[in-house]
Amino acid sequence: MIKLNQSQSLTTKYIIKAKFEVDGIVEKHDIIGAIFGQTEGLFGPELDLRELQRSGRIGRIDVRLKTKQNKTVGIIIIPSGLDRASTAIVAAMLESIDRVGPYPVRVSIESIEDLREEKRKAVIERAKQILREWTVSKVPSVSEVLKEVMGSLTPVKVVKYGPEGLPAGPDISSSDEIIIVEGRADVINLLKCGITNVIAMEGVKVPETIVRLSKERIATAFLDGDHAGDLILKELLNSANIKYVARAPQGKEVEELTPREVMEALEHKVPIESLVEVAALPNEVVKAVDELKGTLEAIMFNESMRVIERVPVSELAQRLKEINGVHTLVFDGVVTQRIVDIACEKGIKCIVADRISDVVKKPVNIKMLTFSEVRGGSSH
Repeated sequence: MIKLNQSQSLTTKYIIKAKFEVDGIVEKHDIIGAIFGQTEGLFGPELDLRELQRSGRIGRIDVRLKTKQNKTVGIIIIPSGLDRASTAIVAAMLESIDRVGPYPVRVSIESIEDLREEKRKAVIERAKQILREWTVSKVPSVSEVLKEVMGSLTPVKVVKYGPEGLPAGPDISSSDEIIIVEGRADVINLLKCGITNVIAMEGVKVPETIVRLSKERIATAFLDGDHAGDLILKELLNSANIKYVARAPQGKEVEELTPREVMEALEHKVPIESLVEVAALPNEVVKAVDELKGTLEAIMFNESMRVIERVPVSELAQRLKEINGVHTLVFDGVVTQRIVDIACEKGIKCIVADRISDVVKKPVNIKMLTFSEVRGGSSH
């Protein structure tokens, strides 16, 4: 790489390096004179080498030469602060020089070095060195890591809150948002997940403390994915000011959820308004249940409970993908995860079927019932 003095390197972006061979003995000033003389006026003042030097966009032209066997050979070095296209034109202008004094000359570009690329390489190498040094100096010892990990295992204690002494997390009195669960075991599980603004009902009846808190804070009900959870939700809706509802997967309880399942359930909480919309079961659905039993068919209703289409269950998944505006789906078959996923995508609010698969992850924004529950007057 060609080295420049400090004043040149401040503005130089490229270095043009050209080799030459003169059929005679000449000096440096002869070469430089030929460069200026034979390029003058080729492209106007914008690319005139003297003007470019005066404006600082072309640096000092350096010529390094030696003589051998009545010939002069060497290299021409020109620092350029021009853009790539203009620098290429200057390089081509050098190759147009054909005489130095009385002697023929042949000039060819050997290279054009991008000083910024070299600088980038140097910066990258230095960055690697800094990163290595930083990593070595900042990596904690094994004992420090073990101490920190063991410290995190110290359990957060359950506190008693309110006149009823309800099990709760330590931040229940200071948090703007609260999570209401069913029992003490649920509180303990959420504390293990780092959720400390939780409080338990400890029964079906809604305590006055929870009624008060729900009016003062943003309250989320996080309930088991079973029939008991449905009953408690109804009690909360009648007594407290619940903003959001989260549910454990169908058939599971909050106390047995893994940290990942807890976070997923809370991330998918829904506004209470979306649940109230499907709380009541229309007569059309009840009639459809009686009509479809044993037929292996499905009926799709719109929001006004008008029939959109009746199809065989074998064609249900494909038709659901194709049809828009389905609000309620009733069919003589088994609710699978595939049906649930399509229903979520299409915005379906209610699914009633003969059975619900045990592996289905039930979204809280879709009401799911079985035929037996509809006939028995209970909800799922």
